[in-house]
Amino acid sequence: MRQTIKVAMALVGLLVGAGFASGQEVIQYFLSFGYIGIVGAVVSGVIIFVVGTTIFQLGSYYLADDHSAVFNRVSSPLVSKYMDYATVFSLFAFGFVMVAGAGSNLNQQFGFATWIGATIMTVFLVLSGFLNVDRITDVISTITPFLIVAIIVAFGITIMNMPDSLNEMNEIALQQSPADGVFNNWLLAAVNYGTLVNIMAVSMMLVIAGSQMNPRTAGVGGLLGGLIFAILLVILNFILFFNMDKVAGADMPLLAVFDSMHPTVGVIVSIIIYMMIYNTAVGMFYAMARRLTHKHPERFRVVYFTVVGIGFVLSFVGFADLISWVYPAIGYLGIILTIAILIGWFRDRSNIKEETQRRERLAELAETALDPTEDRLSAKQRKEVESLVADSHVEDANLWHSVQEEVAADLDADDDSEFNLEDAPSLDPEHADYSGSPDSDSDGIDWDAYKEVYETGSFPAVKPDDTSDGGSTAVKK
Repeated sequence: MRQTIKVAMALVGLLVGAGFASGQEVIQYFLSFGYIGIVGAVVSGVIIFVVGTTIFQLGSYYLADDHSAVFNRVSSPLVSKYMDYATVFSLFAFGFVMVAGAGSNLNQQFGFATWIGATIMTVFLVLSGFLNVDRITDVISTITPFLIVAIIVAFGITIMNMPDSLNEMNEIALQQSPADGVFNNWLLAAVNYGTLVNIMAVSMMLVIAGSQMNPRTAGVGGLLGGLIFAILLVILNFILFFNMDKVAGADMPLLAVFDSMHPTVGVIVSIIIYMMIYNTAVGMFYAMARRLTHKHPERFRVVYFTVVGIGFVLSFVGFADLISWVYPAIGYLGIILTIAILIGWFRDRSNIKEETQRRERLAELAETALDPTEDRLSAKQRKEVESLVADSHVEDANLWHSVQEEVAADLDADDDSEFNLEDAPSLDPEHADYSGSPDSDSDGIDWDAYKEVYETGSFPAVKPDDTSDGGSTAVKK
């Protein structure tokens, strides 16, 4: 359950941070169609949590460390290349839209010229190129729960102060311009938004899922996270609809709602939204630059600074205008990706089920091997491990090692377990002595090395530079 909730919250943070922090997307995709737009939000929510579940299961099944690890397996080379290019373009597009959103945020709240907010954001992004961004974004991601709480509180206040005439709110909503390219059709807009969110988040979703050994846990986490996001999306639609007279015409409709409650609340929420915009922008530009320089990592900063600079220039088009035409374009790109993902999952569903059972049994055996209160693996159990990993599509030694890493983390977090991860640095990827799974003379498992780790916590015969893949879970050809 702990792992499931962890996965769910990671997904919610990812989607909420970039999906609707401004509220502008909700206006253009849903509420511009009036009452029926709220139904559209439900349709989008269903698409997001269904596809999100399949993405998480596939990411875990293939133990993905980047999106190409899954794209190459679920589709033809041509479609895989398309999905890769479309995803990279989407990362860049979302990045510069976020820079524009930063300008609109400070303009609406403090009256600053839009270029000031965009410039400050660009400076933060440039400085991030010299820093450990993972740590920065981890800190800022803690802001996400505050935004979620703020949305729920706003919903409660809105319900207690319902407008006198819903028809009047509906008339104001219908006067808002829908996103370009959805042909004034609420259902098409709903589908477009659902696939937009999928392609925006797919790269990070696969990486998050790839760190989860159990596809069942990952899938349930994806389902729960997607469901929470879908509920929040519908709630946000109600909030903005019931406050349509206050938010119409605003670049940041959600911020306008909080401003109407109290100026101090508006200031606090504007800072939260600005930080979430940064979190999204730096993630998008970083992921894009890493992808473009994966064969030449030494060029990362040059590419990163270049794409940030281009994003800054493009942000001057205007936040609402960018959402109006950039988001639908990305949504259409996401349709093919969504279909390919669903087909890939449907084709692999029986294999995923078998692999899940296989890894769950391996986890039971790993717990026996690692728990100080348990007996070490018998010869029969070792043969079972070898048989299980041989049947898997993941490389034998890497799978067994990865299962042990996850079990070790779970045992360490369990107050009732005597296992301490500090005593086994070879199973802790965060430890300086971590070197991945031990090399073996064959493709199988080096049981002598694991005997050492069970007794001493380390691989005495293995040096950190003995392995070049850092213990990555390579997929069998």
